[in-house]
Amino acid sequence: MARPVWSGTVTFGLVSLPVQMFTATDSHTVRFHQLQRGTSDRVRNKRVNERTGDEVGLDDIVKAYDAGDEYVLIEPDELDDIAPGRSKTLEITGFVDLEEIEPIFFDKTYYLGPKGKEYTKVYALLEKALAEADRAGIATFVMRNHQYLVAVKAEGGLLTLHTLHWADEIRDPREEIDDLPGKTKVTDRELKMARQLVDTLRIDWNPDDFHDTYQEQVAALIDAKRKGEKVEKAEPPAESTNVVDLMDALKASVDRAKKPGGSKKSAASKKAAGSKKSGSSRSKKAAGTKKADLDGLTKAELHRRAADADIPGRSSMNRDELIEALRGVRQPKAS
Repeated sequence: MARPVWSGTVTFGLVSLPVQMFTATDSHTVRFHQLQRGTSDRVRNKRVNERTGDEVGLDDIVKAYDAGDEYVLIEPDELDDIAPGRSKTLEITGFVDLEEIEPIFFDKTYYLGPKGKEYTKVYALLEKALAEADRAGIATFVMRNHQYLVAVKAEGGLLTLHTLHWADEIRDPREEIDDLPGKTKVTDRELKMARQLVDTLRIDWNPDDFHDTYQEQVAALIDAKRKGEKVEKAEPPAESTNVVDLMDALKASVDRAKKPGGSKKSAASKKAAGSKKSGSSRSKKAAGTKKADLDGLTKAELHRRAADADIPGRSSMNRDELIEALRGVRQPKAS
């Protein structure tokens, strides 16, 4: 079992629910060590006194605020003493409709679990009430010397806690971005074609259909360098669409999306559609459209298919070589 990152009490009205909080997500980050070039010597970061050059232990380090003419020293227990609720209480101020919270406010997700079997009934009561109302409890609490604004909601039979950005942390896009469209005019024909493209490329949301291809490429790069194999560089980014060619680009995009393999349907929807056809016709179509399917894919998509098919040497292949290797993957025989 994972260790909780925080323990405390959720309160709503006069009801109290002791809970434990657990991290809900992991990162795909590949971690590297730092070495001095030309050696196998590790380079490490140390906490050093800038005046004496001596290394300083963690116990001898205190927080200090630069007030301009002097440093104001703050001890860890002094921060705990002033924390609202002494860092152990998460008091729900009220409940809001989930649709009222704009996506930009959501930051990180945690799981909440009852702190003991004796609290499961109160836990289940809050979870079911939030699920039926489709609302989230808004609260603040302190963890690791930081106060957080959070939303407590019901998801899949359990309570989750989502940290939220404070209102003054959300930047005004009009102050951050130059050349926003504003009142730029688009023609009815352009809008109709763009809408048609959006409709044609509609997919069912299935997060399992998507993979961290960059992390896979980093792992492939490491594997290739260990074996002394050639490393293929990624394709250059697509060129910007010229306004003059906008309609041509939209029409070509719609035509491509309508071709077999052009629209990235979810695996579940593809399977459902395929199950309506006989095994014989499905096999013939798979064999007949395989070339077109592959030609319409990007290199990243080709590499993902090659990884799924466990094609050896894929990390050093260019786009044409990936297509050729994938065409050699055995297909179902037409009956």
